[in-house]
Amino acid sequence: MKVEIEQEGKVKNFKLINSWEDVNLEKWLKLLEFSKEAKGKEAEKTIAALSNIPNKLIKKLAIRDVVVIMGKIAAMQHKGNDKLKKIVTIEGKEYGFHPDLNEITLGEYADLEQFIKNDIDKCLPEIVAILFRPVTKRENDRYEIEAYDGRINVRAELMKKMSAQQVQNALVFFYGFGKILLKHLEWYLTEVQKETKQQ
Repeated sequence: MKVEIEQEGKVKNFKLINSWEDVNLEKWLKLLEFSKEAKGKEAEKTIAALSNIPNKLIKKLAIRDVVVIMGKIAAMQHKGNDKLKKIVTIEGKEYGFHPDLNEITLGEYADLEQFIKNDIDKCLPEIVAILFRPVTKRENDRYEIEAYDGRINVRAELMKKMSAQQVQNALVFFYGFGKILLKHLEWYLTEVQKETKQQ
């Protein structure tokens, strides 16, 4: 998307991202960090990260122009496709979203729970590396992924190249499932506790 900025009577064209799909997880993590700063600094750093406008020019932008640019960025983020793409390709290799969250293992669940408790914003690459793993077999819409072994460091780095839009969609999907899973887990633990008391 082009942004026109007038300075000293001259209009210059700069590029802003075209859609939220242009933002990868690594860049999104930076944007999340920026959001913890004062609003002026957040806007300055966000515009710098998502456009080719020079920093010295960003600092000279009128507030009304900053509001317009930030509004366009926010609209792109909310306008994005919210459908979960179950298979993504990164560096020529296919990675599939866990095909059946009902079959999630205790190891996967425990690691996800730990990363969510630590700091979900900082642990997004690790969370995504658990949910998306290399596809080992694929037939039409059905696929299988590598078994979970807990070794996710290398894949977490690779997942930073994944589209932030896809990460958001996966997290929304997982969050909805997680709420249901927690209810079932609580019910199951209550039932086990009842049985233990009766013995």
